[in-house]
Amino acid sequence: MAAIDDRQTLPKTASKPTTGADVLVESLVRHGVEALFAYPGGASMPLHQALTRYRDRIRTILPRHEQGGIFAAEGYARATGKPGVVMATSGPGALNLVTGLADARMDSVPLVAITGQVPSHVIGTDAFQETPMVEVSRAITKHHYLVSHAREILRIVKEAFHLASTGRPGPVLIDIPKDIQNTIVTDANHDVAMDLPGYRLPPPPPPRKIREVLAAIRASRRPIIYCGGGVVAAGAAEELREFAAKTGIPVAMTVHGLGAIPSDHYLSLNMLGMHGTVYANYAVNEADLLLALGVRFDDRVTGKLSEFAKHGRIVHVDVDPSEINKNKFAHIPLHADVKVFLQAITPLAAPGDWRGWHQQIDEWRASDPMAYDQRDDLIMPQYVIEQFSNLARGEFIMTTGVGQHQMWAAQWTRFKHPRTWITSGGLGSMGYGLPAALGAQAAFPDALVVDIDGDGSFLMNIQELATAYCEKLPVKVILLNNQHLGMVVQWEDRFHAGNRAHTYLGPIHHPEALGRGEGELPETFYPDFVAIARGFGVAARQVRRKDEVVDALQEMIAHPGPYVLDVLVPYQEHVLPMIPSGMTVREMIKS
Repeated sequence: MAAIDDRQTLPKTASKPTTGADVLVESLVRHGVEALFAYPGGASMPLHQALTRYRDRIRTILPRHEQGGIFAAEGYARATGKPGVVMATSGPGALNLVTGLADARMDSVPLVAITGQVPSHVIGTDAFQETPMVEVSRAITKHHYLVSHAREILRIVKEAFHLASTGRPGPVLIDIPKDIQNTIVTDANHDVAMDLPGYRLPPPPPPRKIREVLAAIRASRRPIIYCGGGVVAAGAAEELREFAAKTGIPVAMTVHGLGAIPSDHYLSLNMLGMHGTVYANYAVNEADLLLALGVRFDDRVTGKLSEFAKHGRIVHVDVDPSEINKNKFAHIPLHADVKVFLQAITPLAAPGDWRGWHQQIDEWRASDPMAYDQRDDLIMPQYVIEQFSNLARGEFIMTTGVGQHQMWAAQWTRFKHPRTWITSGGLGSMGYGLPAALGAQAAFPDALVVDIDGDGSFLMNIQELATAYCEKLPVKVILLNNQHLGMVVQWEDRFHAGNRAHTYLGPIHHPEALGRGEGELPETFYPDFVAIARGFGVAARQVRRKDEVVDALQEMIAHPGPYVLDVLVPYQEHVLPMIPSGMTVREMIKS
């Protein structure tokens, strides 16, 4: 054990002492952290001073808001599979991480959040910028620590990275008081043992369970693989592709499962659920066997639970035992890592005779393909995404904000690789797209990273354009700008007789009030995103005509720095198909 004096704080005359802050930063380096997103303040200053002493070993990226920082850390984690790291000061700085912590928890993103805290002796006195972060985040983190002694730092950091990245990934909070950051540490032991009683990873699936699943597959006539984000999180995309190809079982993906199998693969049914393909939803509805891999039977997928996949048996494989039988009864439950499960079952699996089933799915594809109105007088948002997908050919990383643009991106982008689709699914956090793109770009500097965003979502973290410019992160933003909160407008149109309840984002004179035609765009869109982007030093262009779109996309892709492409689209367009909340495929809206 390291020899530590918790009472001794940093002497003014010391030049390069090893403090608690130094020990923590050194531990980050030893855990392979190459970049972290950190916004400084009074209670985290010692940590930032320590970071300057390690600047040749770890890149510190300064976001312009703590929420931008944690969303960027999520983007980094989702793109790499490694824990993202974010740092903030106490009080308001730490509280600005809360949305990101909840987002990472719901989407199973490995994350380590480090927050400065007021000195130990004033905790509980309502000191300046004090908030009880452990209590605040207790329900939205996988685990959390308040460091009470400097000798605990190394063990806590080691445990935090282990917890964040093993089993079902998630966020871990480390709250460290300022006096402990300043405590001098001698002979720090970086090989300290972890102390995690009760934390056990699942064993490999027993052979009898594998045989039971194989028997269910052999007995099936209409099997479907229901692939969730757990497949991508487990690094099991290649195993899934091999299993699907060997058995011939079609694959329907959740919004986080996209990329697990290429979009243009014959067995890919693309996305299922509320805004999924008609044929994916029909197939799941008629399946006699549902192989649910790394999923949680979310309401946006199932609709009315009692009607979802009710015609068949369910095999549910998940690393988190609390998800099994939580929402939907599993006839064959397996508490196991999905990658280990696929590695165990694939060598024993055999091709099935699914010719009749494939023929039925092909008929559904032909009768209800994904389509949109091919207008020439306006720029349809689906057209923009489709053209980008044609140009990029699957070699990109895509992030999104939250709203209609998010669903159009999921529907119309052709994904080729896992970990190239990064979006806020469970929490649906607006403002996610731009900072998440920055995190992915920091992880892969040479990749084409694009944020598909809407004007409402983009505005929520638009200040991160400054981060893009100053940190030389050449992210691209395709802004589908309709001056409205588009998804809420769609629900207003469908379920509230078109009554607008504070969903228009433009000037006081609403286009409808001015008597504009159904498809006509206003002469001026506010705010002026091109002027705003250029004010941050970021290149930008606005597009109003369909015949400009491809040229503008090519210009954006070729630009060496960050770029905002402001594309004006009509607010009347809806994301279809759509299964209304709590309904079934029988109530699906197709037009």
